[in-house]
Amino acid sequence: MTIAEMKPQTKPAGSSAVERMIGNIQHMIAERNLAFGDALPTERELGLLFGASRNTVREALQCLRAYGVISIRPKTGAVLTNRQSHAVDRMMTLHHAISPASFREVQGFRKVVETGAGEIVLMRASDEDLALLDAANRKVRESVTVAEAAANDFAFHDLLVKLAGNSVLHASYQSQRSAILDLMRIGKGNQPIHQATFDAHQEIIEALRSKDRLAFSYLLSHHLDFGLRFIETDSMTAGD
Repeated sequence: MTIAEMKPQTKPAGSSAVERMIGNIQHMIAERNLAFGDALPTERELGLLFGASRNTVREALQCLRAYGVISIRPKTGAVLTNRQSHAVDRMMTLHHAISPASFREVQGFRKVVETGAGEIVLMRASDEDLALLDAANRKVRESVTVAEAAANDFAFHDLLVKLAGNSVLHASYQSQRSAILDLMRIGKGNQPIHQATFDAHQEIIEALRSKDRLAFSYLLSHHLDFGLRFIETDSMTAGD
């Protein structure tokens, strides 16, 4: 089924302004029967059309971009690149589908991969490698939107795995990119604490720099478990 074939859906109670904006854009694409390569209205036009703030529109567009539904081109703006409905459907329902159990499964995978990769990095990382991690972490602190923060957070952890120099390990981690980004976006959507993420990353980098294996393992595990509080809160709220 393509987006053009979809019918407008009622948004669940408690959905965010960004989620509602994504739905509005989805329905607009369907109503106008936009095709691959067609440009969407500008941020200002979308805001006026749906009565949304510029920040809300920009956040919605960045989410659609992160999921491959649109691309952003110079002078043209947002352009439709994927007419398949599953990308939007998954994004719209994900927040209500993630459970503490599925969170633990994804984070358990990350612990195995990132801890293993980190131990290799700890032994072989050069000053240049650590400088790359520092630079990636600064982008986390400088993030403006939730989508940008999630993308930069993933980039930091992905770089950590990549620096281990094992292409199979890195490919395995990359295969879970969408699931990891989903969890990051949910956590940052609940509480966009970019400075806290930056600080946690910086402690991990310092453990690598000092070649402290125990500190690295503890700090990474604590960091990966941090987001569970948001998933559990959502689950309890949904059950009320």
